[in-house]
Amino acid sequence: MARRTLSAWLVLTTLLVSTAAFAENLKVIVAEASYVMGDADTLAWAEENVLLRAKRKAVEEAGVYIEASSQDVETISGGKTFRINSLGVRTIAAAVTATDVLESRRSLENDRLVFYVKIRATIEMDKLEAAIKRLKSDEQLAIHHRQLQAENSQLKTQLDRLRKQLHDSSPSQNEPPQELRNRRLASELAQSAIHTRNLPEKIHLASQAIAADDRYVDAYIIRGQTYLRIASLAFSNKNRRTEQNSYAERALSDFDRAVTLDPASAWALLGRGDAYTWHRKMQEATGDYERVLQLDPLFDVARQRLITLYTTLARKQTAAKQWRQALATLDKLLGAETAQSWVAHQKEAYLLRSQIYVQLGELGRAVDDLSTVVRVDPTNVQAFLLRAKLYQRQMQGRLAKDDFERACALGSEEACTASQ
Repeated sequence: MARRTLSAWLVLTTLLVSTAAFAENLKVIVAEASYVMGDADTLAWAEENVLLRAKRKAVEEAGVYIEASSQDVETISGGKTFRINSLGVRTIAAAVTATDVLESRRSLENDRLVFYVKIRATIEMDKLEAAIKRLKSDEQLAIHHRQLQAENSQLKTQLDRLRKQLHDSSPSQNEPPQELRNRRLASELAQSAIHTRNLPEKIHLASQAIAADDRYVDAYIIRGQTYLRIASLAFSNKNRRTEQNSYAERALSDFDRAVTLDPASAWALLGRGDAYTWHRKMQEATGDYERVLQLDPLFDVARQRLITLYTTLARKQTAAKQWRQALATLDKLLGAETAQSWVAHQKEAYLLRSQIYVQLGELGRAVDDLSTVVRVDPTNVQAFLLRAKLYQRQMQGRLAKDDFERACALGSEEACTASQ
């Protein structure tokens, strides 16, 4: 009997220790933030921005409890010392495991809409510490990269000095080949094109660089990007469609030439994908963006382009009631192995796929997608409202009522009526 009592006491002690350790790993922090809506902002973007600011404040406050896991960067300006510790969006997404919106409101100040939110964030300290350590590692790699660049610059200066000495001593024998002189001239012209803000001047300098060395990839990329920018300006100014297409065709030609010269150039592939998108050649554009991510999985610009392209294509297929085709398009995007921090950028795709699942009668999968949206955006009225209706169809009244009440609190009159 005594042994059993002792065994039970040991088990209870172990459970208490484990529970205490788990509790120490969690920090629950109440944070608040506000955001003044800009002229170019949408309501959805402003709501997402103020929530992100509140999460950032919660993560920064939680970071105080982590010893030796993050170091502030000191800068001195105007005789004052400033300490900065930058936490990126991915760090916040990795640390915040649960977010409850305690208060959310909008107000007008000086004819501008101001968003306010107060949240209770649950933060796993282990994940936060790991994220900060990764951030520090990236910073150390950046410092090391800058050191290498400085050393390479010094070596290049010494090499140029040595070449000059050899050239002065025997100019007829040590003169660099014509190809090297052409490449050097093309590089200088391309750098000038990068730094000028005048678009016609950019094209002129890039064209001169190509004339100096027609195999210099950067010059084609610079000129192609400039052509696309002019095409966009022409579209904004409602110029003739033929004029817009003329610049877009030139851009596509330049990017295509750049890819031919260097098939592994991420910027050339990205530019060609953008040009294909302009010409509405979505399949070709998709291929180029996916190729960029194969070469560099961290090339965020290409991933953002791919998210936009797939979501737009699926929305058109949905409008045409091509449910299976739209589902296949979204599965290519949402089925890929991507970091959790990208889920927030894909919420429109999840919302769209949930609606397709409803049309196909797969209500469980639709609820799963809406739950994903709610997890990354706890203020998404549409997701709560749609999920509440699905819960009603599945005869889950308590869950439906909870979602209707949440949507009502976020401003949905339809949800308020349904929750009564």
